[in-house]
Formats: sequence, C-alpha cells, structure tokens
Amino acid sequence: MVSSAMYIAMVWFSALCLDRVFGEPRRFHPLVGFGYLAKWVELGLNRVNSALLQRGLGVFAWSLLVLPPVILVWLFRHYLEEFSAPLVFLVDSLVLYSAIGWRSLCEHIRPVAQGLAAGDLAEARLRISYLVSRDTAELNSDQILSAGLETSLENSSDALFGSLLWYLLAGPAGVVLHRLANTLDAMWGYKNSRYRYFGWWAARSDDVLNFIPAQLTAFGFSVLELSKRGFRCWFSQGWRWKSINAGSVMASGAAALNINLGGVATYHGETTERPILGCGMAPKAGDLERSIVLINKQLLLWLVVMALVGGLL
Repeated sequence: MVSSAMYIAMVWFSALCLDRVFGEPRRFHPLVGFGYLAKWVELGLNRVNSALLQRGLGVFAWSLLVLPPVILVWLFRHYLEEFSAPLVFLVDSLVLYSAIGWRSLCEHIRPVAQGLAAGDLAEARLRISYLVSRDTAELNSDQILSAGLETSLENSSDALFGSLLWYLLAGPAGVVLHRLANTLDAMWGYKNSRYRYFGWWAARSDDVLNFIPAQLTAFGFSVLELSKRGFRCWFSQGWRWKSINAGSVMASGAAALNINLGGVATYHGETTERPILGCGMAPKAGDLERSIVLINKQLLLWLVVMALVGGLL
C-alpha cells in the first residue's frame, strides 16, 4: 500500500518529468486559452465608473472564470476514483504538469543572460519584456539583470512551488484554483485606473492563496543558504515589501545568492525607488544561472522530504 505522502511525491515527480521532457504546450495551452477568455470577460464587464460596482463585477468575473473549472476538475477526479487508480494518477499528473512552469522558467531566463553576456542590450530588453510588467524600453544592463533575477525567484513560487504545495493540500482542484487565480492576478492585479477596483479581488485572492507557498519557498532558500542571513532578510526586508509574498521570496533568494536586488523600477510610466532586498554584492550576469541552480536545489529538497515522509508513513 502506497502512503498518501509517497503518492504525492510520485505525482510531483511524474509531472516534473513531463514538464522537463515536453515543456509548455506550444499549441492549445490551457492557460493561454483561459487568458483569452479572461480578457473577453473583463472587456465585457469592466465598463462602469462606480468603484463599488467595479469591485462587485470583479468578484463576479473572478468567480465566473475560476470556480466552474475547479468544481469540474474535483467532480471528474472524484468520479474516476470509483473506476481506476491508474487513471486518477494520470489525471493528477497531467493537471499538475499543465500548471507548473519549471522548464519554461529556465528557457525564458537563459536568453536574458545570453543577451547580457553578449552585450546585446536590445535582445536582452526584448527577452525580459516577455517576463515582467515593468517598462523595459530604457532599461540598462544592471536593471535588466535585476528584473531577470527578481522574476526568476518570484516565479519559482508562483509557477512551481505554489502548484506543488496546492496539489499536496487540495489535489488537482487545488492546483487549478491556485493557477487560475494567479493568472488573473497577473492580468488584473494592477493599481491603475482600469484595474484598481475591478482587479481588487483578483489581487487579494492571489495574495491569500500564495502566502503559504511563498513563505515555504523563502524558508527553503534560507535553509539552503546555511546562515542566518537568509532568515534575517526574509523577515526584515521581505515582510516590509509592497507584496509580502514576492518580497519574502526575493529577499531570501537574493540573500542565498549573496546579491542585492530592488532599486529603481518603472511601471506604466511611473518610476519608483524600491527598498533593497538581499545582502551582498551587485548581481552579475552569471547570477541568472545561479538563480536557476538555487531553484533546482530547493525543488530537489522538496522531493526528497516528501519521499522521506512517504517512506516513514
């Protein structure tokens, strides 16, 4: 009899293998289709001037887009349990595979590093523009590097460890809930005139769903760093960042890499001076690859811990 912890470790490993072999689907990616649907829904509903109505319509739009897929996945998985354990395992693995972005993260970060190493700022700016919401047209090499490291660390929580944890907590339905909520936050979670009220619920729900994954990710980076520095930066810097989730992950990750992040960034034409995250030296182009290695080490740690727990139960 396989313990539940060992089963979870097996599903994790299976989904990660699928991701490593196949990467993101090049055609008919479910999250891409969901994004188009979300854009259509937002255009249809976000047309009122009242802040209260915008908030209400934002909650309605979020519920309309997120809850039906979550319920359908839960019902389908529950139905399969009566017929075939191998089919349940297959569905669990496929759902988790569709949500994680392990290989994709590496594939998007490395071209940024290659552009910087070659001194091709135009290429590096183009590549980083695919990953971040900040304005990239005028970024210098240091700002491109900082943006790449920040998104590498933050997305490890959003697109990898968060999905693994939500599978552990709530199965494939939890994975779908987390990933769709995170996608809507990426689309609507801005404090500009268009989304300040309509996207309020999308931003807050993602904050709640990602809190534990972000803190566990920060804990993993701090443990791997093997000093008090990661824990100190995690709490003293990350918890004071504008987003406690992103701040925790970036501060602990930067400390583990012995670098500084943060500083000036421009979003939608508005330039802000952000606090420093981490402690150490100014980052170098090679630190982008080091961030991937750090993420892979934590991933291995999660798999080993889950397998050990499964073996003991």
